[in-house]
Amino acid sequence: MNKFNHVLITGASSGIGEALAIHYAKSGVKLLSLCGRNKERLDKTAEECRKFGVEVDARIVDVRMKKDVEAWINEANKKMPLNLVFANAGVATLEETTDNVRRTFFVNVLGVINTVLPVIDLFKKAPAEQMKHIAITSSIAGYHGMPTCPSYSATKACVKAWGEGLRLSLAPLGIRVSTICPGFIRSRITDKNTCPMPYFMEADKAAEIIAKRIEKNVGLIAFPWQMRLATWLGSILPNKVSDFIYSKLPYKV
Repeated sequence: MNKFNHVLITGASSGIGEALAIHYAKSGVKLLSLCGRNKERLDKTAEECRKFGVEVDARIVDVRMKKDVEAWINEANKKMPLNLVFANAGVATLEETTDNVRRTFFVNVLGVINTVLPVIDLFKKAPAEQMKHIAITSSIAGYHGMPTCPSYSATKACVKAWGEGLRLSLAPLGIRVSTICPGFIRSRITDKNTCPMPYFMEADKAAEIIAKRIEKNVGLIAFPWQMRLATWLGSILPNKVSDFIYSKLPYKV
């Protein structure tokens, strides 16, 4: 049974964010606050969610802009107290140019920070009985630096570590934190991939897995298990061994 009345999702115009929005619309939440960068795609997500009778407030918000994100979150909370917030917006680096690397860090790290910090402030002031849950989207790529996407994997490693630390530090305050580390999920990012994508999964299936584990208050939501095991092993192997293995990965073209 759904525990949440008001769910906020960044990066809701495609991929996992879109699938999560639709999933929670189906599950009976009262209000969805969604943001994205592309108005056409975001409007499409919002309309799909409204088919299930949920109220949807969809905004174009650049998560790199601290004041804009904070203002949007505070406004959303005034409409109805937030229960579940997904810091989900993210980008792929593609070619590792100076501009693309900076954009990757600004969106994938700073965007998460800009989303999570004002939510923590609100949750600290919220009544003890209010459900308060933060979910940060990292990636299986965050388990080890990936030569195929060094900047992307670095940003995901950063938010993974931050999410795991926040879970422990905020637990005494009644604030739950989950860190999400999916493998290859259908999205605008994976649509551009030309490298092999083992255990590829559709976004709606991924959203279902995430939502079920959020309900159970799972701290680290990493899937599929085969990818999690492989990347975890790669992260604990001696560097000489892991360097050899990762050097054999096919590069994107």
